Amino acid sequence: MEAYKQEFIEFMVESNVLKFGEFTLKSGRKSPFFMNAGAYVTGSQLKRLGEYYAKAIYSKYGDNFDVLFGPAYKGIPLSVVTAIAFSELYGKEIRYCSDRKEEKDHGADKGSFLGSSLKDGDRVVMIEDVTTSGKSMEETVPKVKGAADVEIVGLMVSLDRMEVGKGGKKCALDEVKELYGFETAAIVTMKEVVEHLYNRECQGRIVIDDGLKAAIDAYYEKYGA
Repeated sequence: MEAYKQEFIEFMVESNVLKFGEFTLKSGRKSPFFMNAGAYVTGSQLKRLGEYYAKAIYSKYGDNFDVLFGPAYKGIPLSVVTAIAFSELYGKEIRYCSDRKEEKDHGADKGSFLGSSLKDGDRVVMIEDVTTSGKSMEETVPKVKGAADVEIVGLMVSLDRMEVGKGGKKCALDEVKELYGFETAAIVTMKEVVEHLYNRECQGRIVIDDGLKAAIDAYYEKYGA
């Protein structure tokens, strides 16, 4: 596993973004882990987050794209901090764009989008926190495709939960790839998280002990892709 992935896993735990226990997801599933990207709140956390996303995107998609698109709301800061990191790490100016939940009907920037406008010929990388069901792409992809004649290069999320999506057979990222025809990827997978944290001390404690490992294994017996 690449060093930046190991660092990112520990960073999620340190930032209280990746939690373990018992959580009820939007889907109704009872999960032994939960990820909340909204817990990245400080300047240093956001700077590091953008760098991890930029490294993962560069590793998967290179730098031959023009726009980072982050769906509202959590995708807005993700696209901004990653565009900054891309400029600092790779010297490439990438524009950011996000959608609005409600269309703005006044001012010079009225319309359905924040940041850069989308232009014909733009190559776009979508950026999200986590995709559990792929539902957000149902709303976002038509907006992006409807705004201009763009090519969606791929999607990058921070964590692949590796569980079945809405179809009940494939993981959400694979469903998105099959449905829309673009690549999907994550900075880390849940398998990598468990592999790195199991019986390993992080923040002065064992994060995933035998009991939690058993609960995670049972969850994937039921919902694993």
